[in-house]
Amino acid sequence: MSASSGVPDGRRPTLADVAARAGVSTALVSIVMREAKGASAATRERVLQAARDIGYRPDARARLLRSQRSRLLGVQFGLQHPFHTDLVEGLYAAAEPAGYQIALSAVAAGRGEQRAVETLLDDRCEALILLGPQAPAARLAELAGQVPVVSVARRLRPSIPGLEVVRTADDKGARQAVDHLVELGHRDIAHIDGGRAPGAADRRRGYRTAMNRHGLAEHIRIVPGGLTEEDGADAARALSADRPRPTAVLAFNDRCATGVLDVFLRCGIAVPDDISVVGFDDSHLARLAHIDLTTVGQDIPRLAQLAVGRAIARLEADETADETVAVGEQVIAPHLVVRSTTAPPR
Repeated sequence: MSASSGVPDGRRPTLADVAARAGVSTALVSIVMREAKGASAATRERVLQAARDIGYRPDARARLLRSQRSRLLGVQFGLQHPFHTDLVEGLYAAAEPAGYQIALSAVAAGRGEQRAVETLLDDRCEALILLGPQAPAARLAELAGQVPVVSVARRLRPSIPGLEVVRTADDKGARQAVDHLVELGHRDIAHIDGGRAPGAADRRRGYRTAMNRHGLAEHIRIVPGGLTEEDGADAARALSADRPRPTAVLAFNDRCATGVLDVFLRCGIAVPDDISVVGFDDSHLARLAHIDLTTVGQDIPRLAQLAVGRAIARLEADETADETVAVGEQVIAPHLVVRSTTAPPR
């Protein structure tokens, strides 16, 4: 027996153990744990204190199984993406007050999106929230035919029945970055592209639009890049060898920008004195003191709140046979966050 709890060592405390500790019936303990009517305030507190004393925790999963609901929202995310990490934190904050839990399944080098999603479905997740999915539209349509699906941070055209889209206005964010650099006096501004990554086409278009609007069409320079530090480093090496070298760089995302900063530092190119650098996302990586990256911020709390809200709205509409829930796209405005990696050109 454990001296502190009165429960045999190694055994999980039960309702009966709580009842014995509190000196009440097991049925009364069940009433208290279910937050049902039938127990006085004093009795309720005595039972809850007894539960705390012996370390009893209700088996929420078993209760949900009995009710034929899992109340799990499955989240597919990229293991190596700081932006996804920040989004996951926001999803937890939005889901738990609504009575839902988050189940995570990572996409990694040796684990693709299909496996990540299959794991979530096997775990009886009631809806899927996919962060930056790269699966073909046909696959997303197939998933949306099984459970409610919310795609975050990817434009999808045409719309897919049963699939919700929550994303940032990526083109607007790229325009904000170019506008900022032009206001500082830059004209030769390069863009490190994101290739086929979600949001890349919109950011590329926004860059072109802004450069043309400022009369800088002849300075448009799009450099092959990608999502990772290595992609940014490769692009930075190419830019550092260019003549003339650009005075400013808009990277596809913060990870890419970090690779750019590393190569410029090693090459003796001062940021922002020689070249200004702008990222995209405002992930926790950009906010690190030694990076302090000027970047385009995505409204992570709002994106997460909308993603969870749309998933739950779809679930609860299905539960009540309500077909009036609108399917569509919600686009959130970005905002520029100015830090120490941008300055007027020499």
